[in-house]
Amino acid sequence: MEELQDKYVRFDWAIKRLLRQKANFDVLEGFLTVFLGEKATILEILESESNQLSVEDKFNRVDIKARNSKDEIIIIEIQNTRELYYLERILYGVAKAITEHISLGETYYKVKKIYSISVLYFDIGKGSDYLYYGQNHFVGVDHLQVNVKERDAIVSRMPAEIFPEYVLIRVNEFDKVAVTPLEEWMKYLKDGTIRPDTTAPGLSEAREKLKYFSMPPKERMAYDEHLSAVMIQNDVLDSAKLEGKIEGRAEGRAEGCAEGRDEERFSIARNMKQLGIPVDVIVKSTGLTSGEIETL
Repeated sequence: MEELQDKYVRFDWAIKRLLRQKANFDVLEGFLTVFLGEKATILEILESESNQLSVEDKFNRVDIKARNSKDEIIIIEIQNTRELYYLERILYGVAKAITEHISLGETYYKVKKIYSISVLYFDIGKGSDYLYYGQNHFVGVDHLQVNVKERDAIVSRMPAEIFPEYVLIRVNEFDKVAVTPLEEWMKYLKDGTIRPDTTAPGLSEAREKLKYFSMPPKERMAYDEHLSAVMIQNDVLDSAKLEGKIEGRAEGRAEGCAEGRDEERFSIARNMKQLGIPVDVIVKSTGLTSGEIETL
């Protein structure tokens, strides 16, 4: 039967290789429609890495940056491994996306609404749900409406129409039977399962366009190597962090909690370095600088 034979490409691979093609926008539009709660139409995929203003400036690394039919910017990022200061990083990415889409001399009215969607395959913190939304709200006895100028008229706009919106999808926390379109998408994100009778926006299209066995052999080999690399990196990170925590706690009991926490980070970094993990991954995971890591 088809449901037993078919195997579907993981979303993190599809978003980097397949969903940038206009012919496959319907899969991405379905994903956005389900997770943003309103119909999404993508006009174009934008450049995903920002230009650096200086050698010290950071790249805005995202998996996909798209412009929708409302002239809003949508950032989608998939994170397979733990990263220290992840929330700060997505805030930085949103801020940079805002500034790069407004030109010098333009009015602030030209600032675009940004949606930031993070698909997370690691434990970012405590919480029992698998889906979290965040945004700025100004609440008193009522919700503040902000006056803006639009087409030579003063109109009122809610902060929700202006401020960025953040969506955190904690894939590993999903453990329900997939019934709703949202749950069906969560099931696919977690284990690649798509029901043969699905009517969830984007998933019926994904069943046709994201089939593993429809890829050329060379592409399948690259995909298999990607999955293997993700599994190995997660295993190595888990091992390095466990060893680092044990060493850090032992030294922390002798030298004090604050020093112990610092030593724990150095121990984790030292173990990761010995295991051959790239410096940039160690920096993201521990918060240490590349210079500090080089001295270990």
